[in-house]
Amino acid sequence: MNWPNAFPLRVAAVLSMLATCSTSSTADPRMENLIQSGRLRVGLFLPQYTKDAASGELRGVGAHVVSLEVARELAKRLGVPIQFIGYRTPPEVVGCLKSGQCDLGIMGVDPVRAAAVGLSPAFMQFDFTHLVPPGSPIRKVADADRPGIRIAAIRNHASTMALARMSKHATFVEDATPNGAFELLRSGRADVFSSARPTLLDYVPQLPGSKVLADGYGVNLVALAVPKGREQQLAYLSEFLGQMKRSGWVKRAIDAAGLQGFEVAP
Repeated sequence: MNWPNAFPLRVAAVLSMLATCSTSSTADPRMENLIQSGRLRVGLFLPQYTKDAASGELRGVGAHVVSLEVARELAKRLGVPIQFIGYRTPPEVVGCLKSGQCDLGIMGVDPVRAAAVGLSPAFMQFDFTHLVPPGSPIRKVADADRPGIRIAAIRNHASTMALARMSKHATFVEDATPNGAFELLRSGRADVFSSARPTLLDYVPQLPGSKVLADGYGVNLVALAVPKGREQQLAYLSEFLGQMKRSGWVKRAIDAAGLQGFEVAP
């Protein structure tokens, strides 16, 4: 994905800010059973990250610059190193948690996911909407819910699951990745592309004349995920995230990254 030239500077500002406001604490015994490998293994899925071609390091994209820093702060407070593990799709991260190959995931809050993993309270939010091609008659989200309209969507993504519960007439054409869903729109096999607003804005330069609709159809609540049945760990994460929000840490991270349309989750 292509980000403005100023984006690396914003990332640097986030890291600098976080270095000055980080606090240390003793690892909580409630988290000991979660971390069996001696490090906090965090599962990510596209488009939450990019991979540095030279080093192979995973880096957060957009809002997930903040998400990855939340995970780093958690690891710091627990006194363990962190390891990010990249996957192509959300179900792969769910599978990673179920198999014990990941200790933590970062994902949107959704009833389907809540049935499969344990979800913390949300710490950040942004909305879902549509990207439409040049000359499209679709001006608002409701215009896309008509017979014959084909909606390109990311399979098993929170934005897709939310829209599927609301739509009555449109047809969904899905792909496993954001790039694949965008290609459905660009090639004319779909009439709109539905996803998170920041993701869609990133694709606008790749389809001249396209635009992201002003209104939206739902809110993506970003949370931390652990394997199902880990109630003590969820209690700890709830306290941790509550402190991060009340102290202004999350708000400062969002502002330092220059993210527009993002808010601290209530």
